[in-house]
Amino acid sequence: MKTILGLDLGTNSIGWAVVKEAENIDEQSSIIRLGVRVNPLTVDEKNNFEKGATITTAADRTLKRCSRRNLQRFKLRRDVLKRILLENNIIKAGTLLNESGKNTTYETLRLRASAVTQEITLEQFARVLMAINKKRGYKSSRKANAEEGFAIDGMSVAKYLYENDLTPGQYCCEQLLQGKKFLPDFYRSDLENELSRIWAFQSQFYAEILTDELRVQLNGKSQTKCSAIFVAKYKIYTAENKGADKKLQAYKWRSCALQERLPIEVVAYVICSICGEINTSSGYLGRISDRSKQLYFDNITVGEFLWQQINEDRHRSLKNQVFYRQDYLDEFEKIWEKQSLFHKELTPQLKKEIRDIVIFYQRPLKSKKYILDLCELEARSLIVDVNGNSKTIHIGPKVCPKSSPIFQEFRIWQRLNDVRVTIHGKNPDTQRKEYYSRELTLEEKSC
Repeated sequence: MKTILGLDLGTNSIGWAVVKEAENIDEQSSIIRLGVRVNPLTVDEKNNFEKGATITTAADRTLKRCSRRNLQRFKLRRDVLKRILLENNIIKAGTLLNESGKNTTYETLRLRASAVTQEITLEQFARVLMAINKKRGYKSSRKANAEEGFAIDGMSVAKYLYENDLTPGQYCCEQLLQGKKFLPDFYRSDLENELSRIWAFQSQFYAEILTDELRVQLNGKSQTKCSAIFVAKYKIYTAENKGADKKLQAYKWRSCALQERLPIEVVAYVICSICGEINTSSGYLGRISDRSKQLYFDNITVGEFLWQQINEDRHRSLKNQVFYRQDYLDEFEKIWEKQSLFHKELTPQLKKEIRDIVIFYQRPLKSKKYILDLCELEARSLIVDVNGNSKTIHIGPKVCPKSSPIFQEFRIWQRLNDVRVTIHGKNPDTQRKEYYSRELTLEEKSC
């Protein structure tokens, strides 16, 4: 008898059967067991699965698990903060740390805003710390540019632009003329401000073209789509940026567009390039950056910024107003320094413990080097003795990670080596005029 496992793989179910198949006339085939395993997908999940959507049920579970872990870590920080405040006589066992009573919805926010400039009690100070611990700001895991020293949020560049009354185009032109090779990313508000200034100046000469209607049409469009709008609406083609240094020429045009009349083709090129930069910039991070800029230029804290909004409109929602982690750190420093003048319990040692160990501590990212496999060409197996038992282990160099520039260069050359060009001409192999394919030459690959 031959035992066979049969599987029927469907989009939302798997049918199976175990059968005995006869191999001669003296045996009789029979079904041992059979059944079906249904994939428990909802209608939406099934439709997304059939469409090839990237979010799977496993990914959705992962997102929910991350949310649970974040909530767990917040509660752990809160419990540790309460314990430290109790041990240092900041609060007592029955101290109320939240709003209670009529018209007290924004009482903690009011205390948080006033703590920067005036004295509050230790119990009120504890409530302010609890509020900061609940929302402690956005912190990017991306690195700063080590060679140029630009922070990821670009605040240092924004300050320089503000203090020197420069636009991103003028700043980049200045950097390139000084021999700099790397240019920073700019806040969306700085790019929009540059576009508004150029639009206002050049519209003096091209009022019939640079209209409010055109400005609305270009909003949110890529550079290519903006160029197409100029062609379709006014038959204006953007200027061709030719020459040895196209990047420098582009920023020179952007600088000159603020001070002198340029040909309409150049103006169209400048406007389209800025619109393209605005379109590719992150809207979410851009809004965070703009709030951070406002805090810096108005010299206020996060609490004061939110309290101002409540004073203007008590029914205004404060949700989804995210700030950088550094903004919360600056607020913590200002509040602590002010309140330490009135309360001797707020020592530098306690400040360091609460700030660096409790509220703003964030573990480093977990290393994933262990998931890199061994090189299949150079790996080898060894038999070692472990507690009297022989065990096979595999050793050798690790493969190059996909994020490595070396691997990226290898991938580029691999793709170039796979490219074949079909041309019509004299075939070097047959010496006849016909269509034939060839690989790219080394000179063509280098270009």
